[in-house]
Amino acid sequence: MRMAWIAALIGLTISGPAFAETGKAALKGTAEGSPIAGTATLTPANDGLKIVVEVNHAPPGQHGLHIHDKGSCADGGNAAGGHYNPNATPHGLVTRDGMGKAHPGDLGNIDVKADGTGRLEATVPGLSLTGGKYNVADRAIILHEKADDFGQPTGNAGGRIACGTIAVEK
Repeated sequence: MRMAWIAALIGLTISGPAFAETGKAALKGTAEGSPIAGTATLTPANDGLKIVVEVNHAPPGQHGLHIHDKGSCADGGNAAGGHYNPNATPHGLVTRDGMGKAHPGDLGNIDVKADGTGRLEATVPGLSLTGGKYNVADRAIILHEKADDFGQPTGNAGGRIACGTIAVEK
């Protein structure tokens, strides 16, 4: 009986979160010949959506990072449209301000070191990959040329220097 319980427990662990859907985006520079590259991995978590973005070959400094409304990176990233903002809320930092006072995709800034690498990790409560009101599959993640100063309406982060479309993987 005890072995059956342990086997059942192991079976639940193996078939649980390890097999959940994840989101992936391959970030590429928006300008022709740009060396900027990176990845975004979006994983459902108990308290929201965990987002990990890693970039390389990017200019050093702070760069705004946002989820945009559409999933196209055409036209230098402009086809991604504006920030993902289904509630018409002000711009902010969603992990600090919440969905009522920030766009769901307002991820803040990624700090790129002198060697061109940077990493941002955030869990956004209420955000989801495919279900619910705030789902981000088939939208784009944009790396901006300047720091997000959290000003209105979009953070004054400048042009779009890298873009990737969020695709669902099982």
